[in-house]
Amino acid sequence: MIRSLTGYSTRRPWRVIIVWAVVGIFVTIVGQALVFRVTHTDSAGFLPPQYDAAAALRVAEEEFGAEPDANAVTVLVARRDGKPLRDADEERIKDAVRELSATRLQMPWTDEQIRGLSEDYSQVPRVAFMTNAPDRSFALLDARLRGNSTDPSMHSLYRVFHDRAEQEFGEAGLRTGFTGGLADVVDRADAEETTQTVVGLLVVGLIVLINVFVFRSVLAAFVPLLAVSVVGGTAVGTVVGAALLTGFDLDPGTPSMIGTVLVGIGVDYFLFLLFRFREELRRRPQEHHRLVAADVAGRVGTAVTSAALTIVAAFATLGVATFGQFRVLGPSVAVSVLVMLVASLTLMPALLAVTGRKMFWPSRILSEKAGRPGTAGRTGEWVARRPLLVLVASVTLLGALAAGVVGVRMDFSTGGTPHDTAAAATAREIAGALPAGVSDPTTVYVTADDDRTLDSRELDVVHRALSEVDGVGKVAAPVFDADRTAARLDAYLTVDSQSQRARDLVAGPVRQAVREATPAGLTSHVGGTAAVFADVATAVDRDLRTVFPVAAALIALILVVLLRSLAAPVVLMLAVGLCFAATFGASALAFQHIGGEAGVTFVLPLVLFLFVVALGTDYNILISDRLREEMAHGGSVRAAVARAVRHTAPAVATAGVVLAASFGSLAVNADPSTRQLGFATALGILLSAFVVSLLLVPAAAALLGRGMWWPVRVARVRRDGTSHDTAEPEGHRTEDRPLSRRP
Repeated sequence: MIRSLTGYSTRRPWRVIIVWAVVGIFVTIVGQALVFRVTHTDSAGFLPPQYDAAAALRVAEEEFGAEPDANAVTVLVARRDGKPLRDADEERIKDAVRELSATRLQMPWTDEQIRGLSEDYSQVPRVAFMTNAPDRSFALLDARLRGNSTDPSMHSLYRVFHDRAEQEFGEAGLRTGFTGGLADVVDRADAEETTQTVVGLLVVGLIVLINVFVFRSVLAAFVPLLAVSVVGGTAVGTVVGAALLTGFDLDPGTPSMIGTVLVGIGVDYFLFLLFRFREELRRRPQEHHRLVAADVAGRVGTAVTSAALTIVAAFATLGVATFGQFRVLGPSVAVSVLVMLVASLTLMPALLAVTGRKMFWPSRILSEKAGRPGTAGRTGEWVARRPLLVLVASVTLLGALAAGVVGVRMDFSTGGTPHDTAAAATAREIAGALPAGVSDPTTVYVTADDDRTLDSRELDVVHRALSEVDGVGKVAAPVFDADRTAARLDAYLTVDSQSQRARDLVAGPVRQAVREATPAGLTSHVGGTAAVFADVATAVDRDLRTVFPVAAALIALILVVLLRSLAAPVVLMLAVGLCFAATFGASALAFQHIGGEAGVTFVLPLVLFLFVVALGTDYNILISDRLREEMAHGGSVRAAVARAVRHTAPAVATAGVVLAASFGSLAVNADPSTRQLGFATALGILLSAFVVSLLLVPAAAALLGRGMWWPVRVARVRRDGTSHDTAEPEGHRTEDRPLSRRP
């Protein structure tokens, strides 16, 4: 199957390239236009229905007509001279609110949008008066805009509303401020736009420079990036199409996660092909480059397929998670990696077949003869000569980093808005006069079990109990639905609703007080931002206990099948497990123990496990495949280990740096949790590549010898199919001499 795909792609390369270009560009454009139709921003919607916050959301939607995509914006209105609002000012505010609520907002269209595919968010906003500050220094309004808060088109509509509100109140001599919900999202996006653009360009530039340095070629520097960009867009479009067909909602971070993953692994797979292609062109200078490309693609394709299936299996296990964001992310990444795998077996070999030796132009690297072993060769010889020392040193380093997990804490904070934005300044002004949670209340929903009409006296008990909870600043009067079978009580916390203190408060004292005060025959549910993330924390904790063992077992099973060995998978799983512990420990050291943060972000263990174990296994499979191949050529086991490291180290090292740079770009994000994820994944990939794959695993192979492939014995066969006693043609493997007299 693999050789059939690679063989056809190298025989008919232009057909393959044209199909990928046409289909890829079309699917990319359509996917980008439709992606915001399938993304869902409400975390409560991803919770299993048995959680309290999810039940509260159902009541809000069914009884009070709440819309999941209704984005709240808190508008502050005050006098320009800083004096308290007068009765005349409040009349002007009411007039402006009526005008804003009656005027349709028209979404600006740009060249990036496709009419008929892109969402049109044009609408009439809902604007209502909320409250006055105790000293009447300002009034607060609640504005609702429906749409996907992550869509740039929605951001454009918000700016139209922002400008119109400023104009309406400005004509009345009043100033405005905007915060909460959509205002925070837009201000954050604007604040980070330049940084993200610069970082993206730097990452692309770094990848190009690395390839230029390694291959000394223009085509080898740019072709992989162009190919991976087309495939990445195709993968995202495929996932979006699948979501539309199946009715699944994607988390807003899923498309960007797919892009980050595919840039890394796609360039990795292309580099694996390029290094082996260059090696074989040097070894077989008289052979036609298409035959060489077909042979290389077939050989490397097996290792790439094994590596890709390992990643697919790891992420597919997220399908058993209860938290919807995980349950959707896993299959989405798995499908994307499968698309990249198909490209690795078709598009990439086709590009090699078309470019041939010109891929490495203008370098003369193909005509250079093997001389000094270089860093890779010296590393291979050192590992082969001192395997026990290398093994002990590697385990000691990883073990020392793993010690950082002692005392680690999970942090469930959501990051918030950067402190230097207009939304943050408005939030601080409001917090100076009102409870911190006034713009994002914790909401208690009360319903009658038999759908009878609620009595206000029954709700007074719940109201008093909530008011007495330490940390609740104010509880608003009950609001009933149309037939008075459900009621809503808004509780304004004295702490930021997105903070850990708010989650602890809601998950503990607030829910306990509501539960104990709810009269018999009534049911109450606590919702709101703090309640949602408190339940998310519980769901994630349960999922980690399920996903970890299932993913590990599945990866181990795949390794057993692919490597046809019991010993080798044990070595690889122990190695990547130690690498995971080391990365997690180093992250805890950097951010919690030394950096002084509250802890590590709650999704870090899962993300690290999947990326470090799954992507790190890529390199281990590549080195293991080469170790088996070199041992099959006969001769000294340690000489085979040295050759395997020498030929594989450049590919693994380059791929590791590229992948680490791709993930490391997240480390400059303004959101603390994203920074942690970027730092940790980049570090984990570097440890996987340079410590585990190039040192620890080869050292273990040198010590275990051919026993590493137990119970299947490695057949000692040369590349040309002759026995190991047959003399090898002169000049083919001049570097493969024994390292010592040991057999």
